[in-house]
Amino acid sequence: MNESNDASPMHTLNPSEQTPQDIYKLLVGSVVPRPIAFVSSMDAKGVRNLAPFSFFTVASANPPIVCFCPMVRGVGSSNLPSSKDTLRNIIATREFVVNIVSEEFAEKMNACSAELPPEVDEFEVSGLTPLASELVRPPRVAESHVQMECRLEQIVHVSAEPLGGSLVLGEVLRFHVRESLLENFRIDPEKLHAIGRMAGSTYARTTDRFEMMRPK
Repeated sequence: MNESNDASPMHTLNPSEQTPQDIYKLLVGSVVPRPIAFVSSMDAKGVRNLAPFSFFTVASANPPIVCFCPMVRGVGSSNLPSSKDTLRNIIATREFVVNIVSEEFAEKMNACSAELPPEVDEFEVSGLTPLASELVRPPRVAESHVQMECRLEQIVHVSAEPLGGSLVLGEVLRFHVRESLLENFRIDPEKLHAIGRMAGSTYARTTDRFEMMRPK
């Protein structure tokens, strides 16, 4: 394990004295790598939506709860990106699917991050394959090796300002896991090929790993 010998002084920053854009850069450069929730949703009329979110984690295992945070990037109804479509859809239908992103379809995932009008179906834009879910209306992404059908548990609206966001918590109703990856409920990372988000346009692979035993 590499040890840092950087003894340069610490630079202290007060968020209230910085721009939101600079604070965003500090956060996404520090909290790395971040897993990606590739969220499929559907509006009340049945229009499909698919968007990636890197503010994503697990909140509970009993019951199984996952959470992600759509961010506010624009102001006004004419400047709402696909992330806001996702939030609107979940508020309207209370259903969504979290699909885990693997390296082999990373470029198609990235295509879904474009700011597209609400009537555009990102499955069609990206060429990814919709797969019917068992308990919720939004489809799963067939190319994903792990898919989680979710029902909305709670939304915490943190901030409506640009670069603010909402915390969406959903209970996992169904796990769908590729059989070749699964053994005794453990998922093989060598076969999952999951990727993570760094800052800017940089992503990370999960191939360089090490182990440490937890103290008893």
